[in-house]
Amino acid sequence: MEFRTFEDLIKKVQNLDSKKKVAVVAAQDEHTLEAVFRAKKDNIVEPILIGDKQKIKEVIERLQEDLSEEAIIEVNDDAAAAAKAVELINSEKADFIMKGKIQTADILKAVVNKEKGLRTGNVMSHVVIHELPTYHKLLAVTDGGMMMYPNLEEKKQIIENAVNTFIAMGYDEPKVAVLAAVETVNPKMPEAVDADLLKKMNENGEIKNCIVEGPISYDLTMSKESADIKGFKSPVTGDADILIVPNITAGNILGKSLVYSAGAKMAGFIVGAKVPIVLTSRGSTAEEKYLSLVLSASAVK
Repeated sequence: MEFRTFEDLIKKVQNLDSKKKVAVVAAQDEHTLEAVFRAKKDNIVEPILIGDKQKIKEVIERLQEDLSEEAIIEVNDDAAAAAKAVELINSEKADFIMKGKIQTADILKAVVNKEKGLRTGNVMSHVVIHELPTYHKLLAVTDGGMMMYPNLEEKKQIIENAVNTFIAMGYDEPKVAVLAAVETVNPKMPEAVDADLLKKMNENGEIKNCIVEGPISYDLTMSKESADIKGFKSPVTGDADILIVPNITAGNILGKSLVYSAGAKMAGFIVGAKVPIVLTSRGSTAEEKYLSLVLSASAVK
């Protein structure tokens, strides 16, 4: 299974047997609740709102929405709100988490807590999925928001996180491109060396359930025609699902270029914990937050 557009993904989630429950941390934020209530109306999620109950109710009133008292949990400070969300996940009363009016560091502190947190043993990484007018299916970029300068082992785990996400979404064998400036292994270019090693790990079964290609440049990844001209043969050319970038700067620039210069829609979340975490930036639009909710609901195992 592959998804061409976010609309395809929305339809898939709407057809699930039950709505996924999202725990919204410090939910007293208008843009966040706008997205949450849109997702609720679209039969995507059932919200549990955690935070300042009075402020949450004021926002709900402003939005002219309605929610039962039981679905709002009064918690006085951000750290306690984050801890409560983690507790709901661990007790299986919620399926995933969304950041509201809280600092990213405060929510992640609760998630990575050694005793009560949501760690799995893998690194946590940021995945952004784009719907591009010039590409025939949804395209993921990772990691442009969490891991700054990942080493080889961390890159392996970033791939595994993204692949596990795509498998949970319904894909059979996602195609992964490990990006570099060239297709040859140049010892002076560490990202090309790493890409070659990651491809070999995939070939020998260390990285499972996907096809890894690398090192490969962006043009050959996105255009089969370019790859054919250069004589580069791979099932990934012109058909990649996941782009692995060498570092956070490359991922950040690529992701923002796609949105601001190529007309891409985007949704993003943190993966690698027990459940997805919707962790959009304060500047994200209500639509980005909504699509991130859709994405997370589709990726809950």
